[in-house]
Amino acid sequence: MTTSTSPLAGRTMIMSGGSRGIGLAIALAAARQGANIALLAKTDVPDPRLPGTIHTAAAEIEAAGGRALAVVGDVRDEASVTEAVRRTVERFGGIDYCVNNASAIALAPTEELPVKRFDLMQQIQLRGTYLLTSTCLPHLRRSDNAHILSLSPPLNLAPAWLGAHPAYMVAKYGMSLLTLGWAAEYAEHGVAANCLWPETLIATAAVQNLLGGDEATAKARTPQIVADAAIAILEKDARTVTGNTFLDVEVLRAEGRTDFSAYGGSDDLEYDIFVDPPQA
Repeated sequence: MTTSTSPLAGRTMIMSGGSRGIGLAIALAAARQGANIALLAKTDVPDPRLPGTIHTAAAEIEAAGGRALAVVGDVRDEASVTEAVRRTVERFGGIDYCVNNASAIALAPTEELPVKRFDLMQQIQLRGTYLLTSTCLPHLRRSDNAHILSLSPPLNLAPAWLGAHPAYMVAKYGMSLLTLGWAAEYAEHGVAANCLWPETLIATAAVQNLLGGDEATAKARTPQIVADAAIAILEKDARTVTGNTFLDVEVLRAEGRTDFSAYGGSDDLEYDIFVDPPQA
């Protein structure tokens, strides 16, 4: 149900990806608050291995109470990004939130990882994040509460994490570094830039297909926990909440939440990549 008094009501979000998983959960949470959502994604036709397309996502957004714009394109391609931003501004009148959600993941050891997979991760995570954000920035600077939100992790430089998945690590840490850089660069312009990362595994198709199947999914929370944290960030005053690498639970605890059982998972939750379990 749309909440017309929500800080997100009438605001416009553009997101890379978003056909499924965490991105779609964030888009639907914003739609329920009355936001306009533009999605830039390649998922024009169904994939038998993965649920959802950009078109089914747009239909869900509309059903949730938002207005949707589906732009089929590639976040790595400058022309696609330029067209997506142009169409978003033409349709909704501006941009308030830029959400860098699209990512590729490959966790093979260095000697086994093909360079084309290395290149894909750097192009989507780094080039795509840079392209979408830089193209949005002239419009974000016109908003009275502009947010850049990147789904990327805290910069955990513990050797165990540096050595676990170096190619994926540099792609995701690169997203975080870009975002922290924009927080500093645009502080005087009132454009917030923050990162958001799950404390635990999240039950998505990527976890199911790549990170352990049913066993991993049983130890994962639902995407809604990240969505709720994202909305809490976007509701904040952009001039006072910027330059952070948040975990989802940190955001929700600051909102007074202490019970996360509604988000599922077993008592034996598995912590996400780059997140250290709390010390006993």
